[in-house]
Amino acid sequence: MENTVLVTGATGVLGREVLERIRRSGVPVRALTRRSRLPEDPGVEWFTGDLVTGAGLDEAVGGVRTVIHCASDVRHFKQDIPALRNLIAAARQAGVEHLVNISIVGVDRIPYPYYQVKLEGERLLEASGLGWSNLRATQFPELLNTAFGVLSRLPVVLVPAGTDCQPVDQGEVADRLVELAMGAPAGRAPDMAGPRVYSMSRLARDWLRAAGRRRPVLAVHVPGRIGSGFRAALTAPDRAVGRRTWEQYLAEKVAR
Repeated sequence: MENTVLVTGATGVLGREVLERIRRSGVPVRALTRRSRLPEDPGVEWFTGDLVTGAGLDEAVGGVRTVIHCASDVRHFKQDIPALRNLIAAARQAGVEHLVNISIVGVDRIPYPYYQVKLEGERLLEASGLGWSNLRATQFPELLNTAFGVLSRLPVVLVPAGTDCQPVDQGEVADRLVELAMGAPAGRAPDMAGPRVYSMSRLARDWLRAAGRRRPVLAVHVPGRIGSGFRAALTAPDRAVGRRTWEQYLAEKVAR
């Protein structure tokens, strides 16, 4: 079987980066989208499919050796589990040899609902009977940019007190996912974090300065197990393998 790779979530923040890297590598690549109008995209074979209902998945995975699963919906995150179940079932039926999954640093230590879903997804992957690789990464600058853009609409930007973050460039994470996909199934891969640890207050102030917005930043204590989990488990200082810094991202993407 030719090493054709299917990317789910191919129009998302991470999926776009993964798709572009596989395209450049010359490996045959497919992309899954819910859109009925498919992009005209040289070098990529697009498929319409719905992970939640399973519609179109058999066609998308047929003849595929490796799947890189980037699809996730933070707004409707409970659908991520039936989506992954359907993907695993279709992958088994098609004889897929390797399923590569992206997850988040801290999912096993923070009882935040979205993180609990990501952890359940990891367990489904382990029990799937497929060859698998799972990579946990820290937060993407692009997602922090979106969050601060929303928060800055208020008179005061609220951030969790005593909480650190270690942004990792989504392009570098995409590089690692493609590297894993081209190799043998690795199981739980070493975590991936950015080069520096910042307080959430510092990240917010840096973003406001770069965006040219003047707002006070207020650090608010988040109580309970979720708050203590965020304060303890969002970073991975011993896995600071990323190179692109938060400051570089701001200068290139946000600064005015």
